[in-house]
Amino acid sequence: MADLQNLITHLNEQVKRKTTQISAIHIIAATIGLSLDLDVTLDTAISVVMNVVGAEAAGISLIDDTTQEVVLRAQEGWLHDFVKKSPMRVPPGQGMSGEVIRRNDAIVDNNLTEGHQFAVPRFGKERFRSIAMAPMHARGQIIGILSVMSHRADRFDDDIVETLQSIADTVGMAINNARLYEKHVENEDRLNAILQSTADGILAVDQNGRIREVNYAASRLLQMSAQSLTGTLLAESPIPNELRARLVTAMQAQAEDSDKSFRVTLESKHEIQAVISIVRMPSPVVGDKEEDGHVAVLQDITHFRDEELARAQFIQAAAHDMKNPLSVTQSSLFTLDSLLDTSDPMVQEVMTIAHAGITRLQRLIDDLMQIEKIESGYGFYREDVDLRELGYEVSAQIKPLMKDKGLHYEFQLDDNLPSALYIDREWIQRALFNYLENASKYHRPQGEVQLRIYRAEAVVRFEVVDNGPGIPRGALTRIFDRFYRVEDRRDVRGSGLGLAIVKSVAEAHNGGVYVHSQEDVGSTFGLWLPLET
Repeated sequence: MADLQNLITHLNEQVKRKTTQISAIHIIAATIGLSLDLDVTLDTAISVVMNVVGAEAAGISLIDDTTQEVVLRAQEGWLHDFVKKSPMRVPPGQGMSGEVIRRNDAIVDNNLTEGHQFAVPRFGKERFRSIAMAPMHARGQIIGILSVMSHRADRFDDDIVETLQSIADTVGMAINNARLYEKHVENEDRLNAILQSTADGILAVDQNGRIREVNYAASRLLQMSAQSLTGTLLAESPIPNELRARLVTAMQAQAEDSDKSFRVTLESKHEIQAVISIVRMPSPVVGDKEEDGHVAVLQDITHFRDEELARAQFIQAAAHDMKNPLSVTQSSLFTLDSLLDTSDPMVQEVMTIAHAGITRLQRLIDDLMQIEKIESGYGFYREDVDLRELGYEVSAQIKPLMKDKGLHYEFQLDDNLPSALYIDREWIQRALFNYLENASKYHRPQGEVQLRIYRAEAVVRFEVVDNGPGIPRGALTRIFDRFYRVEDRRDVRGSGLGLAIVKSVAEAHNGGVYVHSQEDVGSTFGLWLPLET
């Protein structure tokens, strides 16, 4: 009977001890879980642990990820400051801290004497007689040590040590969460500092089309505060209409690559270049679902435009000045041709070269004059043009050239085209002819060239597709610049203005140009015009 009574008493004590431990864990979790601030979490955890265990002092040490030292981060009930003024750092593997980590278990020493050799000698000045230390775990790893101390010997029995071990991991998880949050805030602050210091304007838009981030450069460029834009729908934002419309189009799911890089001139006469990139992130709720957002990088290229305009004006002025002398030279050459004995082969060769040079120079001047007309708007006559008729007219002009080059030509027309488009027929024809002429110049014999006209959402696209030699990747960004010639194609004659004319024609219609190309595969040169020009 006495044995049964002893057993019941023992079981009751065990239940009471476990209940105390569970209660302690609940108290710890409820109290230190109220804050994600690391310092607040550390200080709160120490106070609660001391109350639960009934210790006179306590400390929390964390493992330095870089040096693997055990560093005291919080203390209470100590005589001296081992945290702020002179942090206590225990070298890896040394002292009682090293033993806790090696054993991965709690240890206790209830008889610390004055002669005890500590890994950090100045710790002996605290004159603690009892100490219990338990490892704190987070995500399966030891992140630090929770310690309780007393100035009395034999202070910590097995029950206290067991309770300390039980609550150590709860404290460890709370500290780890606070550290992760602190690191997240630090990374966010660093990213925000980079975002705000960059010279390019940046707009970040979420998958619902709502503006989430606006850096300082963007707010300055758009002359509106970040607060007035953040949180608003892009389509309803106060961003200038011409820029907003292009951004909305570029961020649509079905947008072409050519829509994701464009230039636009604002009413303030500032010219903005925008590049749109898709940002894909896995959904935090549904792991296999991705949420798409967009980032728009905006650059003020007004000064580049002004420099380009000044350079173009200089070249065009020179072209005007050369026009009359060139006419005189050409007339003189014809006169000389009639006076010389053209039966002489050498004379014939010299005269042929001279005529060819005059012709090339004349075409260069004509191209420069055409660009001037396009950009000034002089000679532009818009009307409702049937795109089917336009396509057949251009095809009729180019077919003889394609035949001479031994190329197979095909014309494709979308049935969904509008009945008419308000454009300048002559200039659009000239732009398409330039595309097709370029394809014939650089194509290998027996190749294929295709002109296709189709509707894509709110624009009409004109594309010339070939299976020719393609364009080197490094040349793609400059292919529409004036006078630019691809290095390894300089044997083909040209002024370097044909594609620049196409670009000017497109922009004069509030449209744009693009090119997709792969060497030894082929190229697609495109021109798009808005349905409402």
